[in-house]
Amino acid sequence: MATSGGRAFAWQVFPPMPTCRVYGTVAYQDGHLLVLGGCGRAGLPLDTAETLDMASHTWLALAPLPTARAGAAAVVLGKQVLVVGGVDEGQSPVAAVEAFLADEGRWERRATLPQAAMGVATVERGGRQGKLPVTAFEAFDLEACTWTRHPSLPSRRAFAGCAMAEGNVFSLGGLQQPGPHNFYSRPHFVNTVEMFDLEHGSWTKLPRSLRMRDKRADFVVGSLGGHIMAIGGLGNQPCPLGSVEGFSLARRRWEALPAMPTARCSCSSLQAGPRLFVIGGVAQGPSQAVEALCLRDGV
Repeated sequence: MATSGGRAFAWQVFPPMPTCRVYGTVAYQDGHLLVLGGCGRAGLPLDTAETLDMASHTWLALAPLPTARAGAAAVVLGKQVLVVGGVDEGQSPVAAVEAFLADEGRWERRATLPQAAMGVATVERGGRQGKLPVTAFEAFDLEACTWTRHPSLPSRRAFAGCAMAEGNVFSLGGLQQPGPHNFYSRPHFVNTVEMFDLEHGSWTKLPRSLRMRDKRADFVVGSLGGHIMAIGGLGNQPCPLGSVEGFSLARRRWEALPAMPTARCSCSSLQAGPRLFVIGGVAQGPSQAVEALCLRDGV
């Protein structure tokens, strides 16, 4: 059951996408939610592009992407949506950059990336190098165009979540895998919470009393209504998790929040105003679900 803090939140369920997909690219532009590419039921990248009109709650098909891809990044620049990088049908990184011109309903090819890239994002959170998790934590200065290496994460985890709030970076959960010094240990899900203080440049591993309620990896993380959200993902259960919890920045504790209408992992997500969209992903296969965790006043 949700605590008193949880009563401030509710789920809004939107019409399902016409196309099931995982690792889709999402963007929000002028009252429209765009879902581009991703992987379908056959496990191959899609060129399908669809948009949800938030006023009428209806889906429309857009012109297909010139390059089928999954896991690309999207950037909204006025009336244009740029789709960058991703992975192609051969599971190779993509260098293509394409722009959707909303007013004209068509795609234009742009200059390609200097180097093909998959898993492109506006924020990096470490991850894995080969089959081993890494603890690197680095930041790119957009003005100086330089990288800064910060102290490494205290623990090795893949598929962790990352959020920023009140001058701190929170690294949540994940799959703790064997490292160079514990190669024979078994991978296991964790509910670890580590916090990086941007002002002091140091990591703190929060005590057990401040760990997440559920051990989880490959989940959606966001910040909404003074809470850091942990939504769905994979845990020790045989099926994806539907549980949702929020860390109250004011009360400094994790609180149970309303469960996802559709339990799943590997979801795409997008923050738009008072809504945190959770899109597609994997339930018993690629999902069509489009749901948003909202502040009750915004439903």
